[in-house]
Amino acid sequence: MTLAPTALQDAIARLGTEIDGTLLQPGEDGYEAARLISYGGIDAHPAAIVQVAGVDDIRRVLAVARETGVELAIRSGGHSGAGHGTTEGGLVLDVRMLRRIDIDPVTKTAWAETGLTAADVSKAAGEHGLAIGFGDTGSVGIGGITTGGGIGYLVRKHGLTIDNVLAADVVTADGELVRADPETNPELFWAIRGGGGNFGVVTRFRYQLADVPRIVGGMLFLPATAEILERFVQLADEAPEELSGIANAMPCPPMPMVDEAWHGKLVLFCLMCYAGDTEPGEEALRPFRELSKLAGLEEPIADLMRPMTYPEMFPPEDGDYRPLAVSMNLLIDRFDRATADVVMEQLAASDAAMRAVQIRVMGGAMARVPWDATAFAHRTRKILINVACFYEGDADKPIREAWMHATTAAIREAAGATDTCAYVNFVNDEGPERIHDIYPDATYRRLAEIKRRYDPGNLFHRNQNVPPA
Repeated sequence: MTLAPTALQDAIARLGTEIDGTLLQPGEDGYEAARLISYGGIDAHPAAIVQVAGVDDIRRVLAVARETGVELAIRSGGHSGAGHGTTEGGLVLDVRMLRRIDIDPVTKTAWAETGLTAADVSKAAGEHGLAIGFGDTGSVGIGGITTGGGIGYLVRKHGLTIDNVLAADVVTADGELVRADPETNPELFWAIRGGGGNFGVVTRFRYQLADVPRIVGGMLFLPATAEILERFVQLADEAPEELSGIANAMPCPPMPMVDEAWHGKLVLFCLMCYAGDTEPGEEALRPFRELSKLAGLEEPIADLMRPMTYPEMFPPEDGDYRPLAVSMNLLIDRFDRATADVVMEQLAASDAAMRAVQIRVMGGAMARVPWDATAFAHRTRKILINVACFYEGDADKPIREAWMHATTAAIREAAGATDTCAYVNFVNDEGPERIHDIYPDATYRRLAEIKRRYDPGNLFHRNQNVPPA
């Protein structure tokens, strides 16, 4: 039973005297900045935000949430499109002060606390010529992206982020700190690798790092035609596993490295990463550079691919940028000319200033892991599609959502997909039935049983929630 507001405020006040971290409430300095998450349109006002300094602080926050019944949200990087890192009138447990990282270059492993971002860990590991793949955005918190799976620039060569997790420390709903690894709490270890933040507060991960002293990669801008789209996917599928790429069919933003004549026109904005030596990397990227010839251009619109270190794939970001956007994702196995035609037709049918169809070709190391080895079950799916559209205010949002749904459905039909399976980290607030698109029946049932053991009261429900069995 939820306590009366005065009792809740009393509990929060006591919490402020007990923790080593920082407690922020409405009207206090720092509260406004701390309550914002990465996306606009989500404007929640928590009753309190607790920036925890360690495990004891986490235990105290969980105790208040259990005793009062107040809704609890766990905040890491704040990139949840569903706004799961915050809550209206509830309690936010903010782990961003947990930033320790310990790297052992001999064993090529790292213990990293979950207040760190993908860019933080990549930079620290890169000083030793090592890396782990996260996603494509440096400011994403490692807590959220890891528990959801992690599909990024190294996915074909080194698998998902979760494929490189050796262990984790987790504070469960009852406040107990437990180790999760293949020998200790193995079911919890299975669940937190793909099952999201549904089972506890992960305080740190132990990662296996890979030797990635240099890469060849960066941004590549190509004309967006159905022929080039289809060929890009073919090349990405046939490429050496060292090469992972992300292609965004979208209007060209006003970027200084691109000729102004292309600004606002549909282009294929590609982020390419060859995790290997320069000479074979340049050879692997050559066919992608030559795709512009299919549109009558001798050179790409812009080519910023070069030898670099892996952390350079994560350029600085504007921390104040909070876009208004809607999105939906799907996993498919076929992307042929008919599918490419649909993508181009749908992009042309919208007048949104920014709309995009993102294509990630997977396979490789990710697909060689058995489907039931982790809670991420869609191992054999070849392609991840994410359809996104920016909107301008409440009146514009339904128009852009309608385009998003129509585009997703059209791509699914063209690709011959018979299901609606999805990737948890790209799912927004799309209803409880969407959870079954993320987790197949066998995976869902196993997650529900593990949830019953570790969180029978569903304290951790601000996530893509699988309730306890």
